[in-house]
Amino acid sequence: MSERKMYPIKCADCGKDAEVPFEPKTDRPVYCRECLPKHRSSGRRF
Repeated sequence: MSERKMYPIKCADCGKDAEVPFEPKTDRPVYCRECLPKHRSSGRRF
């Protein structure tokens, strides 16, 4: 199993440096693991 490439981000909510397993788009905010649940719609689960 190959390791997934991680991309460095700065959380759009708290400003913390983090990494995500996808290349972030510049037109959408990206959140760290702690802030992401606050921004997900309550009906969707991944």
